[in-house]
Amino acid sequence: MSVWPEVTTAKSENRHEIKLSGATISKRISEEGLDKNVFQLTNINLLNISDTCLTKIPDEIKYLANLQSLLLYGNKMTEFNENITLLQKLKVLDVSRNQLTCIPDSLNKMKELTNINLSSNEISEMPKIGDMVNLITFDLSNNKITSFPDMEGGSFPHFTDFRIKGNLIEVLPAYIASTLQSLKNFDISDNQLTTIPGEIASMSKLKELNLKGNKLSDKRLKKLVDQCRTKQVLDYIREHCPKADNAQPTGKKGKKGKKEEPQPEENINDLCHSLKILHVDDDTLKVKIVENEVCNIRPFILCCIINDLRFDEALFKKFIQMQTKLHDTVCDKRNVATIATHDIEKMPPGNLVYTAKPPSKLKLTPLTRSRPFTGEQLFHQLTTEAEALRKEKKRNVYSGIHKYLYLLEGKPKYPCLEDSQGRVISFPPITNSDDTKMSHESKSMLVEVTSHSSLGACKTVMDKLLQECLMLGIGDEENSPYHTLTVQQVKVVDLEGNLKSVYPSRTDCVFDEASVKVFRLSKK
Repeated sequence: MSVWPEVTTAKSENRHEIKLSGATISKRISEEGLDKNVFQLTNINLLNISDTCLTKIPDEIKYLANLQSLLLYGNKMTEFNENITLLQKLKVLDVSRNQLTCIPDSLNKMKELTNINLSSNEISEMPKIGDMVNLITFDLSNNKITSFPDMEGGSFPHFTDFRIKGNLIEVLPAYIASTLQSLKNFDISDNQLTTIPGEIASMSKLKELNLKGNKLSDKRLKKLVDQCRTKQVLDYIREHCPKADNAQPTGKKGKKGKKEEPQPEENINDLCHSLKILHVDDDTLKVKIVENEVCNIRPFILCCIINDLRFDEALFKKFIQMQTKLHDTVCDKRNVATIATHDIEKMPPGNLVYTAKPPSKLKLTPLTRSRPFTGEQLFHQLTTEAEALRKEKKRNVYSGIHKYLYLLEGKPKYPCLEDSQGRVISFPPITNSDDTKMSHESKSMLVEVTSHSSLGACKTVMDKLLQECLMLGIGDEENSPYHTLTVQQVKVVDLEGNLKSVYPSRTDCVFDEASVKVFRLSKK
């Protein structure tokens, strides 16, 4: 078997990333097997073999000692090769949408893992999960797991996002309240739960709890789960669900059971940084999500509006630098989420639509470009530019926007955000439209965060972005040691108008810093 051209190119140019994906690669694998020369590329830190007929990853995977991201989603693998667990530098492991039935105990050896995606397999049981001090997100959705994974006593200080929906779990253990104290987003919907332990209500950092689609015996709780937000659900669990030690619920009333009234603006003082959140009303623009188009492409989006911007050229430059930094850090180089910002005054009135289109049908004028491109044309143009620039600079990897192109490779449709006139204003995770480009003269800004992984990832990124915007002082009237930022809530709804999410909600923008206060106000 001859060496595959992708492997030859990666070796000759000393690339640090290689992607083998789609129908062409799948055909080669079916005819001659995977080219094992790929496992001689010991300098690569990202290997993506996805959406092929691959049934097993070869043992030679263990030789890729510098690998940090291993993406094997959408294949036909039935066995988890234990040699994967020898990759001690691995941070991101995605083996979703395969046919795996079990996971080895040696997964616990992979102490550097930050993101694990085992969703959409045939897994019926998980090994005990011990200390994973770097773990942030864990997705076990849509398997055949009957018992909640044993994580009792483990250390998970950074574990914020856990998705285990679409399984057969009957009992939710009470210990997760003490073991998973950092959890912010917990989706255990569509399982077989009949009761919820009262300890869950003590998880102080929990912002989103999804219990829908379970067989809850408490009819009032079931109704709350279907109709209300996390705060009301947790309040009910605190008052009415027994703890595992059989202690009766306290039935305490008063402040915890009382709905908090919005604080009047006159109570806002100058001795702290102030984030003012205006409640959504009927006049506020909405984002309509076309779920059947984006569900397998990039299904999660949140938006909000920042008003009363007061940029100068220097401050605007800092804002752009901050956004770039967030893309590299909390967004994990756009692998987790992507941020886009738009000048509201350059958008026509009306609602937005978040959908996905074939590359040849999507059309926009990209940032810094003078003419419109289709998604297909832009992808090819950027790929050509990336190759030329990399060779000119004698680099091993792409830089700038070009380093994100692999996120779209092989996709049948591209996600996009359209304005009320059907004009594409955003093409995540690559670029915005030049038509709504921000500048130092912008006064109001639509902020958009999209993700292919979870809504919780969008919330984490958006919270961090608003905090950074506040501390930059982009909404200040005058020089002051304390800053102010005014944010307008935005709803995301489906095509029938049913609410999917609103941001910032009452569980969002909860900051540890004592110097930051959040004021939730009626829009005036």
